[in-house]
Amino acid sequence: MNGDDDLARLGVVVGGGLLAAVLGIVVFVVVPGSLVDLLGLLLTIGVVLLGTRAAGDFADSAFPDYNVAEVAVEGPITRDGSTPGPIPGGALGATADDVVEGIERADEDDAVDALLVKLDTPGGQVVPSDDIRRAAADFDGPTVAYATDVCASGGYWIASGCDELWARRGSIVGSIGVIGSRVNLADLAEDLGVSYERFAAGKYKDAGMPLKELSEDEREYLQGIIDGFYDDFVERVAEGRDMEPEAVRETEARVYLGDDAHELGLVDSIGTRDDVEDRVEGLLDTEVSVREFESKKGLAARLRGGATAVAYAAGAGVASVLVDDEQDFRLRL
Repeated sequence: MNGDDDLARLGVVVGGGLLAAVLGIVVFVVVPGSLVDLLGLLLTIGVVLLGTRAAGDFADSAFPDYNVAEVAVEGPITRDGSTPGPIPGGALGATADDVVEGIERADEDDAVDALLVKLDTPGGQVVPSDDIRRAAADFDGPTVAYATDVCASGGYWIASGCDELWARRGSIVGSIGVIGSRVNLADLAEDLGVSYERFAAGKYKDAGMPLKELSEDEREYLQGIIDGFYDDFVERVAEGRDMEPEAVRETEARVYLGDDAHELGLVDSIGTRDDVEDRVEGLLDTEVSVREFESKKGLAARLRGGATAVAYAAGAGVASVLVDDEQDFRLRL
C-alpha cells in the first residue's frame, strides 16, 4: 500500500464522517426546531459514529492495506463459546461459528491471498472443531497454522486442515486420542438407600447412567463409540498431515513439546510469529501485511484464561464433551 492510498483512505473516512454530521444536524436539529435540540444532538452524534464506521468499512474495502488474513482459535472450542464440563472457572472459549465466519469472510475478500490460523487451544467439541478445520481446508490460498501455548486434540484436528503447522519450542502439541468417562455412583447410592428404576425405550438409552453398574454389553457399546471417534480422528490427521495412520496411532495420545513434535512429523517447522510471516512472504513472493478477521458479533467469545487452557490440556486432557440429556457419559478428544 502506497502513500496515495493512505491519503485516499483518510479522505474517505473524514469525508464520510463530515457528511454524516451535516446530515444529522439537518435532519435532527434544524428541521425539528429548538424543542428537540438536545435529542437532535444525541442523535447526530449517533449518526456521526455510524457514518464514520461505515466510511471506514468502505475505505478498508476500496483501499485495503493487508493481503493476509488471520483468525484466532483460543480457549476450549464450542459452538457458542461457553465451556460446559470440567473446566474450572467457566471461562469463555472459541466460538466455532464466529471463527468459521471470519475464515469465510477472508476467503471472499479479494485482497486476501493467504490465511494464518493462530491456535492456542486445548481442543473442544468434535463437530465445531471439524467445522473450523473444513473452513480452513476450503480456503482458496495458502493456509499456515501456528501454535502458541497449546495446540492439542481439537486444535490439532484444525491444524490438520491447514497446509503447514508451525509451533514454538515450548508449545504443547498433540493429544490425538479420545477418552470416555462416567461417574459410578452405584455403591454410594446403595449406601444411601437410593435405588435406580429404569423407564426407557431402547436397549441402550440409559447406558452410562451413574446410578447403575454397567453391563458388559453396555461397556462394549460405549467403547465402540470411543473407538469410532478415535478411528475418525486418526484418519483426519493422517490425511491432513500426510502421515501413515499407524504413525499417528503410535503417538498414543501423548502431548509433546514443540521440538519433539517436530521430530515426529507432527509439526512442519519451529519458529516465532515473525518466522511464520516470513514463510508466508516466501509462499506469496511478496511483502505481507496481516489483518485479523473477527466475527462482527463482538469479542466476548474470544475472552479466555490462558492458564486455564494449559492446565486443562495437561491435566484433564483435551475435551470435547458430548452429553446426552438422558445420560452422563462424556467423550473427550
